[in-house]
Amino acid sequence: MARKAAPPERMDDVDAVTRAVLTASRVLVAVSARSLTEVEDRVTLPQFRMLVVLSSRGDMKLVALAELLGVAPSTAMRMVDRLIAAGLADRQTNPGNRRETLLRLTDEGRHTVEDVTARRREEIAGIVERLSPARRTALIAALTDFNVAGGEPSATSPEDDAGLHPLGWTDPSAHG
Repeated sequence: MARKAAPPERMDDVDAVTRAVLTASRVLVAVSARSLTEVEDRVTLPQFRMLVVLSSRGDMKLVALAELLGVAPSTAMRMVDRLIAAGLADRQTNPGNRRETLLRLTDEGRHTVEDVTARRREEIAGIVERLSPARRTALIAALTDFNVAGGEPSATSPEDDAGLHPLGWTDPSAHG
């Protein structure tokens, strides 16, 4: 007995959209990994995320940084120690409370965030340039809706804020 062919997927099929987004996420993860290749001997992806948080939020206490990253303070401390050893971050006494220590980026750490973000932006732009103008417009609308549904604000352009929130990461507690 012949098998009946499966009906073609509808464009609004949640499963089809989910598969497309998962595929796109693989592309973006690959872009992210490649953007770190020039610094991978000094910085892991989780450490880079820490640099981005420090870049976007400024000086902060270890406990607050650990909370934003969703890691234990001891894990954050080990990450900070490695970043300090690499010359990308440092500790300083809080001028407002000399018993507290604040973590901050060094100039080299800030340049690392800017360089990695620029490489990532350049590679994504190269991918987007291969799409027709109509597909780009549709992609903007679709991804904007997707980001809103996911509670994520739009990433900024380099001109908007000279690198503030360079990867669009936000405080997860603000979403809920």
